[in-house]
Amino acid sequence: MAPGAERPWLKSYPQGIVWDQSFEATSLQSILDQSAAAHGADIHIDFLGRSYRYRETLDLANRVAKGLQELGLAAGDRVGIFMPNCPQYVWMFFGILKAGGVVVNLSPLYSTAELVQQIADSGVDILLTLNLRSLVPKAERLVADGAVSKVVLCRLEDTLPRLHGLLFRFLDRRRAPAPRHPAFVSARQLTANDGDFTERPIDPHEDLAVLQYTGGTTGLPKGAMLTHANLSINLQQALAWERHVETGKSTFLTVLPMFHAYAMTVIMCGGTALAAKLVILPKFEARQTLKAIRRTRPDFLPVVPTMLIALLDEPDFAADDFKSITSCLSGGAPLADDLRARIDGLLEGTVVREGYGLTECSPIAIGNPKGEGGKPGSVGLPVPATEVMICDPERPSRRLEQGQVGEICLAGPQIMKGYWQRPEATAEALYEGRLRTGDLGYLDAEGYLYIVDRIKDMILVGGFNVYPRLIEEALFDHPKVSQAAVIGLPDSYLGEVPVAFVVPRPDQTLEEAELRLFLKQRIGKHEMPRHFYFRSELPQTMVGKVDKKALRAEFSDQPGVSAK
Repeated sequence: MAPGAERPWLKSYPQGIVWDQSFEATSLQSILDQSAAAHGADIHIDFLGRSYRYRETLDLANRVAKGLQELGLAAGDRVGIFMPNCPQYVWMFFGILKAGGVVVNLSPLYSTAELVQQIADSGVDILLTLNLRSLVPKAERLVADGAVSKVVLCRLEDTLPRLHGLLFRFLDRRRAPAPRHPAFVSARQLTANDGDFTERPIDPHEDLAVLQYTGGTTGLPKGAMLTHANLSINLQQALAWERHVETGKSTFLTVLPMFHAYAMTVIMCGGTALAAKLVILPKFEARQTLKAIRRTRPDFLPVVPTMLIALLDEPDFAADDFKSITSCLSGGAPLADDLRARIDGLLEGTVVREGYGLTECSPIAIGNPKGEGGKPGSVGLPVPATEVMICDPERPSRRLEQGQVGEICLAGPQIMKGYWQRPEATAEALYEGRLRTGDLGYLDAEGYLYIVDRIKDMILVGGFNVYPRLIEEALFDHPKVSQAAVIGLPDSYLGEVPVAFVVPRPDQTLEEAELRLFLKQRIGKHEMPRHFYFRSELPQTMVGKVDKKALRAEFSDQPGVSAK
């Protein structure tokens, strides 16, 4: 390659951002200390109308730290957070780090079996959870089985506005009573101290801050070891990329789950570092999210495409609802052209931007720059200090030429330390100092990255490579299609064939013949789905992506699809 050809993004890098800049690793909890020192009186958390200031979050995090140390937490011990979005998540997260512990995020959607597996794998002994009927029985089972020795039980009503708190306490069937078991400690007991915890020395490059389990689309989930350096530098990379955001003047809509790597880093930690107001919602519901947007007027809206679809399709949605938003970031799935056009027409002086990242890179790696144009269909340029390489999936040491499709590999200071207690998986993923993402893509002449598909999602149809993402994008072009997903199913003749799942837009009807005729001009004959399944909704993961694993499971007990 000619000199500089390996980094084509340098010729189109945003003015004012230096790609090869260096960053200083710090402890992740220091961002709360700094923001509380400079903006202590500013609102940090808005939860359904109840507010907490930065100095209150700091005080509660310090009390959590001391309480955990009094429970016997030692440096490096893993602590599980098993709760949805709520104020307690924020101060428990920073409290664990201040105490010298390691955060292990556990999805509230996990089954008891999944919890047992990840708790055993990570070595969690203390679990922090919320008094909900969907969570407490699972925590009780973990205690009964000896999986954990202590459970800190937080009360949701303690963080709600007064009237809402009373209604939840006395009328809401979602509330679970506190178990009468010595292993259960109330959050009030945990924080009944002066907050004078013992600071423990941290080596940012060696000490873990978070053990973040991957989605487990194949096999058992693996714990990505994210150090303080990984996360604090990735945060600085994101802030350098989003240089237009002013400290102390932003409002972040926080509806994506904070137990997921993207929301944890970009929204919770990024917002805290910027002394922003975090408008936290327990989960995504279109109507409640619109009410929160109207009440708080956020300027930063991080979403996945399914959320945008639901918001736009909400009957009382109005064009003015998005007028306060100056930055809208979309990730997790392709952003269809028609959806992009609908959103862009509602945003004041900005456009929706796509990005790309993985749990294993803390998670931010690629983004379309704000105000620099970007490229629709591309996930953008590498953020500062991040290297992108397109490699041969079969021979990963061989880099491919610009424009060729291959495996996306990444290098940078935000790349994980490895997988927890999985040396073989670590060696496979961190090949020759670069992270093998398992995604297929290519770089164009200006260094913009385009995602083609997951390597494992690729369908081999009679010897031809078929990429579900390209079929999905063609389906999204149909004016009646709201959502679409394509998977491969076994076929006795061709090996595999693609099948499509389609959700029509509200009040629209679709026929298979209509879609076949539409796709005929857009995709190849070997790419045409063998079957179309029309649904009112598609299964989703905890972060709003279409759950293809669940779709495949529907056919796991059925014989191969006939090609005839």
